[in-house]
Amino acid sequence: MKTRIITGVVAILLFVPICIFSHTIVFPIAMSILSAIGVYEMTKCLNFQKNYFLTIPMYILALGLPVFRLATSKNTSFMACCMVALFGMLIYTLSYVMIKRLTDRLTDALTLYAMFVYIVGCFSSIVMIRINENGKFMYLLVFLGAWVCDTFAYFVGMFFGKHKLIPEISPKKTIEGSIGGIVFTLIAFVIYGVIVNNAFSANLSYVHLCVLGIVLPIVSQIGDLVASTVKRAYSIKDYGSLFPGHGGVLDRFDSVMLVAPTLFITNVILNLF
Repeated sequence: MKTRIITGVVAILLFVPICIFSHTIVFPIAMSILSAIGVYEMTKCLNFQKNYFLTIPMYILALGLPVFRLATSKNTSFMACCMVALFGMLIYTLSYVMIKRLTDRLTDALTLYAMFVYIVGCFSSIVMIRINENGKFMYLLVFLGAWVCDTFAYFVGMFFGKHKLIPEISPKKTIEGSIGGIVFTLIAFVIYGVIVNNAFSANLSYVHLCVLGIVLPIVSQIGDLVASTVKRAYSIKDYGSLFPGHGGVLDRFDSVMLVAPTLFITNVILNLF
């Protein structure tokens, strides 16, 4: 517990200045580094870390795509470039499996590719949210939605949890905890809206915040369960050890992974950008 607390404090001390300078290149670089580390952790999980001809292009794309958003004028242009890059990576992955005669590992290779897209999509989405109008307030909802839900789902489940959610994947999660996470995230989003609208003259819609306050914690819990499913499938406890007591990037950001692209897509649908 002591190690977890110390790591948490250090992580916050690093996270705060990154957020303060989120309007600069510091933020995309930080997201790129996390993206690359996350992809590396996944290659280790799936035992592909020594297949350098397959993994190095993934590391390059994971490191480059979040930063590359700054070089494009619009999200649509960036997304078009991403589609070309990711489709090219798919063809490359399948070709690598064929040339190396790894047909017995085709499922693992496709799982790696899917998780690669998942990870890069997460951290690129955070950058896309931040770089847009209203983004300086909206991007924080990615972390608020995931971590508030995690925290209160844990405490509500600990004190009131009686019915297991999906014990085969995550034995400690309960239905009561899941509901508690959603309720408290909704409350947190409304409070966040009140603070930034009054203190910073923002123009966040409370209706949109309420919609996001329900959707994002649900998605957050799905993302958490997806990460747990992969770990169980490949019999590992943690993806990495970058954060002592917490695991790796994918362990710490598992609930963020699906929230970021969902928030970006939801904002597009709600015409916030």
